[in-house]
Amino acid sequence: SSNPSAPVHWRESGDGAADPALPGDAEPLAGKVRAPAALARRLRQIGVVARADGARLAKELRPGQRLVSREGDLWRWDGFSAAAEAPTPAARRLAEKNRLGDLERDAQAAREEAEAAREAFDAAQAEVKRAAQAEALALEAARERRRRFDQQRDLLAAAERRIAESAARRASLAEGVGRLAASEAEAASARAQAEQGLMELRPSPDLEAALAAASALVAGRRTAAAQARAMVQTLEREEALRRERRAAVTAEIGRWRERMERSAASRAEAAKRREAAEAEAKALANAPDTFLVRRRELVAAIDEAKAARAVAGDALARAETAQAEADKAARAALEALSATREARAASEARLEAARARLDAVTRAIADTLETTPSGLFALAGLSPGNALPPAAETERRLQGLKGERERLGAVNLRADEELVEVEAKRDGLTRERDDLNEAIRRLRQAIGALNREGRERLLAAFEVVNGHFKRLFGVLFGGGEAELTLVDSDDPLEAGLEILARPPGKKPQTMTLLSGGEQALTATALIFAVFLTNPSPICVLDEVDAPLDDANVERYCDLLRDMVNQTETRFVVITHNPITMARMDRLFGVTMAERGVSQLVSVDLETAERIRDAV
Repeated sequence: SSNPSAPVHWRESGDGAADPALPGDAEPLAGKVRAPAALARRLRQIGVVARADGARLAKELRPGQRLVSREGDLWRWDGFSAAAEAPTPAARRLAEKNRLGDLERDAQAAREEAEAAREAFDAAQAEVKRAAQAEALALEAARERRRRFDQQRDLLAAAERRIAESAARRASLAEGVGRLAASEAEAASARAQAEQGLMELRPSPDLEAALAAASALVAGRRTAAAQARAMVQTLEREEALRRERRAAVTAEIGRWRERMERSAASRAEAAKRREAAEAEAKALANAPDTFLVRRRELVAAIDEAKAARAVAGDALARAETAQAEADKAARAALEALSATREARAASEARLEAARARLDAVTRAIADTLETTPSGLFALAGLSPGNALPPAAETERRLQGLKGERERLGAVNLRADEELVEVEAKRDGLTRERDDLNEAIRRLRQAIGALNREGRERLLAAFEVVNGHFKRLFGVLFGGGEAELTLVDSDDPLEAGLEILARPPGKKPQTMTLLSGGEQALTATALIFAVFLTNPSPICVLDEVDAPLDDANVERYCDLLRDMVNQTETRFVVITHNPITMARMDRLFGVTMAERGVSQLVSVDLETAERIRDAV
């Protein structure tokens, strides 16, 4: 439109006397068409050339100029060219729309495959965990069997040593027994010779002494022989026990060896299963968006936990209200029960008194009048010979008796049943109260556990973020100090966060008292500290360097490069600063080559630098 009030319009911008001339023999389009004056300058910078000369003359175009051919070809000063056969924007939009539909279907299929892969991965991960647990149990069992095997082997070695010692002692004892047998034979021979000599000799004092000494020697040798026989028998019994123990130990060693072989087979099988699980886990390691989906699930789970906590708090309040009402109803029921018991006791007392009076009157009538109450009633309650009372007095007595009967009241025959019902209700209310108290206790324990875990995690994350923040603040400011503090509450879950910063050459102050550039650098340090603590796949920084000067922009870009090297986060920086754009790996921009048609332009600076260095 050429209407100045239109949002998008053409306006006259001068006569264009200083505009450059078209290259070669290109004819201005202004001489070929009729158009409003506002388009005259634009048409004078569009040249009409032959199709064969367009590519040659396009190299001589000045900024803002373009060439066209009668067939519909276009050459622009910035290198853009379009052939007449090129598709129109409408055709391109239709093709892009069709491609978008195909991509959406592919994306849906990919999401389904990713979901299936995620489920398979979860199942494989669970199987890997089970296999790892089984392997750990198998290793522990194998270590236990190895320890027991070593113990049994040590016991066997000790038993063999004891058997060898017993054999040596048995051999020495056998040798001693042989020597004792020889000595005994020699003693028997000497005794026989002595007896023969004794028979030949005459009795004398010397002979008596010699005989006594020989008898003592023989008795000592007999005692030694008996001891040697007892020791031999003891050694034989110990040898039999050791043989039995050795056979049992040998059998036990055989059984442990069999168990060890089975354990080795089980361990090999567990190793094979573990290798298969690891291979399957590696195959599923590249599932798309697994970690992002897991993180979102965790965030959703945290939100659900918060909602469940709120619902649990409401349920706790309702339960406490219900408990108070139940206690009130129980107290009312106990009061009613007490009143009922008192009324029942009074009724029973009155009933017993009435029965006692009836029995006493009956006995008195029987003893005194020798008749029954019915007969006495027939006689108007008087003994024979007395005058009849007046009718008014009889009526008054009758009314009095009726009043007394009414004051006695009716006997509640359902008092026991009502008591059982009230006690049943009371027991039910008591159980419900106990259940509510137990539920409240468990709920409070769960809330306390959640709060404790939340405080521990928050404090741990806070310490890590605070450490990164202090370091990054010094990097961005070239010195200075900063820290994060929790304020307004001793409970980390309810406390607020305050930033204390001291740039170089200034006193410590809160973040709100800093300048715009200092606030931007402090906020950048805090954001990067959070990213170092919990990196994410992507980070968008929108005009962060706008309030910074050139020196701070350089520090900002250096820190951004360090973050790229330390983490796997991809940073998308939206900026108009030439220093920041020069430090980026790739630039993206949007241009409108034709009216109403936006086009995305990208420049790979890293590749351009490699090409420049190669040239």
